[in-house]
Amino acid sequence: MQPRDGEARLTVPFASWVRGLVEGLRLPLEGLGMLLRERSLWSLASVPVAFCGLALLVVTTLLYQNAGPLYQALAGWLPVLEVMAWYQWLWLGPAKLLLWLVGALLFALTCAVSVLLALLLANLASAPFLDQIAQRVECIVVGSFSESGQRGWAAAVAEARRSLASESQRLAFFIGVSALIWLGGVLLPAGMLLAPAVMALFTAAFLPLDYAGYQLDRAQVSFARRRGWLRAHLPVMLGFGGSAMATALVPGLNLLLLPALVVAGTLLALRNPVEG
Repeated sequence: MQPRDGEARLTVPFASWVRGLVEGLRLPLEGLGMLLRERSLWSLASVPVAFCGLALLVVTTLLYQNAGPLYQALAGWLPVLEVMAWYQWLWLGPAKLLLWLVGALLFALTCAVSVLLALLLANLASAPFLDQIAQRVECIVVGSFSESGQRGWAAAVAEARRSLASESQRLAFFIGVSALIWLGGVLLPAGMLLAPAVMALFTAAFLPLDYAGYQLDRAQVSFARRRGWLRAHLPVMLGFGGSAMATALVPGLNLLLLPALVVAGTLLALRNPVEG
């Protein structure tokens, strides 16, 4: 039996979304595999790995030492339910569990965003090396990479300054939007329930732009065109961003996250080129 026209129109976009999400979810692990396989990337990756380790050490120490006050700041606004008799546990027990889960979710998401922010700061310190990794990956995949045509130390210094400036702009954009999201969470009614979900969605959309940014910078793709590129390949982008966030929380594996995600982001940009 042949599907109706309306059913076909609904099925194709859904299947396309699933394929895009799966492709995006696989990219960070594919980038890690390429990083481990290509020895020519190892020397360049050593510096980002060192910065990544330092950033993770600092942020996990701060989170551990301030876990109590941080949890209280995030979940202190939740109501405290008092159980006066044993039979009240029948309805107050599930409510208390739900409130505890809300507080735990807020705390976990805040920790995840803190780790990602620390990694983005490590990105900034490692930007020239990550840019070189992106160039080398492009050479491996397509045999060449986009360049300005200049040579020598002056060109190398100019490339380093360009990559640092571009990464600084992306980091400032991430911090600015994140601050607005959390400010809205504090000021709006029930905002603290919505802010973590909005923050997670924004981060998942931002990470592809950041880690593909080195290849897009050399191609001189404007920010407006990058937004259009993000919308045109949204399932892949959200899959990539979600997988990157999850990988950042895996101990040990997150030490290799910076160079692996730049490899994956470069593959993302090469396989889904910006139109024009």
